[in-house]
Amino acid sequence: MATANLPQPVATPPKSKMGSFERTLQSARSTMMFSEIVRLAIDSFKASKVRFLLTMLGMIIGSASIILVYTLGLTGKDYAMNLLSSIGPTMVEMQYNGGSIAGPDNTSSPDFMTLEDEIAVREQVPGIVASSPMLEDHDNVSMGGGITKNTMILGVSPGYRVVRNLAVRAGRFFDDQDSITHAKVAVMVEPLARALYGSSASAVGRTISIRGIPFTVIGVFNMRIDTFGQSEVSDQTILVPYSVARYFTGSNTVKEIFFGMSDVSQVTPAAAKILNVIKERHRPSSVYTAFTMQQILRVMGQIADMLTVVLTLAAAITLIVSGVGIMNSMLANVQSRIREIGIRKALGATSREIRLQFLTEAVFLSLSGGLIGTLLGLAIPMSVRLLTPFQIPVSPWAAIIALGTSMLVGILFGTLPANRAARLDPVQTLKYE
Repeated sequence: MATANLPQPVATPPKSKMGSFERTLQSARSTMMFSEIVRLAIDSFKASKVRFLLTMLGMIIGSASIILVYTLGLTGKDYAMNLLSSIGPTMVEMQYNGGSIAGPDNTSSPDFMTLEDEIAVREQVPGIVASSPMLEDHDNVSMGGGITKNTMILGVSPGYRVVRNLAVRAGRFFDDQDSITHAKVAVMVEPLARALYGSSASAVGRTISIRGIPFTVIGVFNMRIDTFGQSEVSDQTILVPYSVARYFTGSNTVKEIFFGMSDVSQVTPAAAKILNVIKERHRPSSVYTAFTMQQILRVMGQIADMLTVVLTLAAAITLIVSGVGIMNSMLANVQSRIREIGIRKALGATSREIRLQFLTEAVFLSLSGGLIGTLLGLAIPMSVRLLTPFQIPVSPWAAIIALGTSMLVGILFGTLPANRAARLDPVQTLKYE
């Protein structure tokens, strides 16, 4: 009976449960501590509104600058890519580069492409919407009235206009009926028409003499953009139907054949297929090249991306300057709150908590300015898109870069003031007047 009155041992929770409880309690204390630090940071901002707003102004301008510079870079890239695409983004140009066919008496001749090659490609490669062979010749063309002009004559088919994305400025381009009937018609490039007749419209209907044969000018054309010499069309070019021009050379062979695809995504695989078809129809030693605008567009896109990155990094320098302002402001803030720091340390605050408090204030200051600047920077191009017909590109990456840089600046330039506050001696701080 006596043993029944003895105190019973208190049940101790298992070690695993005790560890889980302690971790939960520690997590709750940490959460409360951080929320208190955030509240203290907000109170600090309220106590020095003007100083912090002026410091934040640099971050606002810097973040907005990053957004705008990044957007300008994308806009320039889109503009340049659209200009290059106007030359012919769906074009595949087959070129003969060398090789020969052995003949009798040990003679050899160039292994040029033929009209049969063009027909075979159109039959075996899907997605081709237009094609044209090209013959090139040079002659002093008589323009009438005793005027002659050294010009480049290109014999092409009606599909050349589609493949090369030509713009007809006056009259018309020759069609399939003109090619079938071997009509003696010509289309003149716009600079040549203006030099000879004063305007594009005045050139239509004129008669010119090529190789002693009269041709009627039925149209005036030009390239949609300046190709800077990267096109076979020059300022002294005249186009005539290929069915007529081949009589100047007496042969059906051609050095170049143009193909136009229905979609840009088909260009690269189609170029490989076209090259294989033509190689199979000629000697193994002959060399042919499939040229597309995709290669140039890819390189230009890489150059534009690099320029955008460089310009964005240059704009980020303003944030670094703003970071120096944040550091100076936080150092002044630490100096004015020395007694507060001493009291907090006397009440049990650790150096880690003091450091975290001032670092949080610096990050909160820079991130707030970065957020406002990002909103302003995005508002400008979005307003242009809504209020004007210009479709300015807006990328979420610009906002990510601006906010990420703002946070990084706050951490880097807030570390020194935070460390200085954490290293203060509590005894000396309490004596500070």
